[in-house]
Amino acid sequence: MEKPTILKKILQRKQVEITERKKVRSLSELEKSIKGRNGLRGFTQALAQQINRKRPAVIAEIKKASPSKGLLREDFQPEAIAQSYASNGATCLSVLTDVDFFQGNDDYLLEVKAACSLPVIRKDFMIDPYQIVESRVLGADCILLIVAALEKNQIHELAACATDLGLDYLIEVHNHAELELALKLEPELIGINNRDLHNFNTSLDTTYDLLKEIPEGTSVVTESGILARQDVVEMIQHGVYGFLVGETFMRAPDPGQKLQELFFFS
Repeated sequence: MEKPTILKKILQRKQVEITERKKVRSLSELEKSIKGRNGLRGFTQALAQQINRKRPAVIAEIKKASPSKGLLREDFQPEAIAQSYASNGATCLSVLTDVDFFQGNDDYLLEVKAACSLPVIRKDFMIDPYQIVESRVLGADCILLIVAALEKNQIHELAACATDLGLDYLIEVHNHAELELALKLEPELIGINNRDLHNFNTSLDTTYDLLKEIPEGTSVVTESGILARQDVVEMIQHGVYGFLVGETFMRAPDPGQKLQELFFFS
């Protein structure tokens, strides 16, 4: 599968970034830092509980910018946004930490984790076990594995590393071939990204098309393209209760209030 151009750029830069970080702090030093860390919050469990109740399980995202849309939010205060999400019904939080393409920062994750009691996923481009250990040190409860960004052996290596550290992982797919690879892990949690990484077009049909191939008992999260209440209604009608939403919330004056408007209606 040919990697999209923007993804290639991100991964090339990510490899350089990891090399630079390893020079500053070795893997063994990172591993020592895990000792004494507080317990994990159960990201997958929190989502599954809501989904099993047939209630919206919302992963509310905290991100400043994106490669396709540029700056999303000038007034970017991660702690305040996290608290707004938590008080308006979010199940979990997602924090972008990629610096070069999303204007993220590791500190944002630390701030968000301290600001509320919700489980948090570190949203970044994971290609090296170093990043998984780093995520645990930062306080993440879950990490993202993007099948489009990884070779088959990397998918298994990184998933095993996360599991060994007690971290949950959300494995993200965009098409049938990627889903086939993801299912070999027998994952508890699968994310279906409705955005085509080649042209950035978004279609909720991507989720609807892949749903029938996902085994019963696996929690499904639909990602990208949830813009209005009707999108939520249609997803629920298809039996999808897990959602990851970022841009729609980030562009709203009050992200938590927008969450409430989209998901919690009679």
